[in-house]
Amino acid sequence: MAQKVGFIGVGIMGKPMAGQLITAGHTVYVYDRAEAPVQELVKSGAVACTSAAEVAGKAELIFLMLPDTPDVEEALFGQNGVASGVRSGSIVVDMSSISPIPTREFARKLEGMGVEMLDAPVSGGQIGAQNATLSIMVGGKAQIFDRVKPFFELMGKNIVLIGGNGDGQVCKVANQVVVALTLEAVSEALVMASKAGTDVAKVREALLGGFAQSKILEVHGERMIKRTFAPGFRVRLHQKDLNIALQTARNLGVSMPNTATAQELFNSLAADGGADLDHSSMIKALEKMANHAIGKDKNADKK
Repeated sequence: MAQKVGFIGVGIMGKPMAGQLITAGHTVYVYDRAEAPVQELVKSGAVACTSAAEVAGKAELIFLMLPDTPDVEEALFGQNGVASGVRSGSIVVDMSSISPIPTREFARKLEGMGVEMLDAPVSGGQIGAQNATLSIMVGGKAQIFDRVKPFFELMGKNIVLIGGNGDGQVCKVANQVVVALTLEAVSEALVMASKAGTDVAKVREALLGGFAQSKILEVHGERMIKRTFAPGFRVRLHQKDLNIALQTARNLGVSMPNTATAQELFNSLAADGGADLDHSSMIKALEKMANHAIGKDKNADKK
């Protein structure tokens, strides 16, 4: 049954996710500070709104997909935010990747207004959003999850209720740690193999058939070799996620030494102008340390 749905934040990830809801026949009210992606969705049948408050006033199920914790807080509780227009009984679903502790506070504040909240960060990148194959990690009440799950199924395949509010974000932090450390391992292996004079494409092909196989090696290993670093997931966003991971670890008294190393590699890459490259470009930081670039057009990639 078609419903009125809101979507706030229609960038690299949010635009195709909102598009899946439109394709399914729902009326989707969209808002973003950038006009271009909103207008693209309008051509597909979306309804443009001028503020988050307007979205909340027209839809009782409101999705957010925003870059960072302050962006979510502003969209929810800032001037012309969701809280200004939302009706009691509505559901807010934050699919951004943000800090778990503020997430729990946001949920408490909305609950005081008669509004339920789920945190539902995703993994799978732009390709997963476009193909509706995202992994969705959800925190919140089970009965609210059950109500929203049919909409999640339009955007993803692996949909898991982790626990209460904030637990979805904790799971996403864990995901980003695993992704960053695997990117680092694949980068080290390919740089070493290439500098040894070995065909890295063949090395990757062989590793994909063994115990080292991973989605990172499959997708991002190919990006590294082909030098296709146009962003699916930007370095600066992974930096943000690892900052959350390291801060959470400090709060819990947990040591994460290899996460800190991965963050320093991202920091080096960002300082060298790569903050808006895809996070698979981590290999460029290791290439610089080895004075050796792999893949095609090696000379053009050296600095």
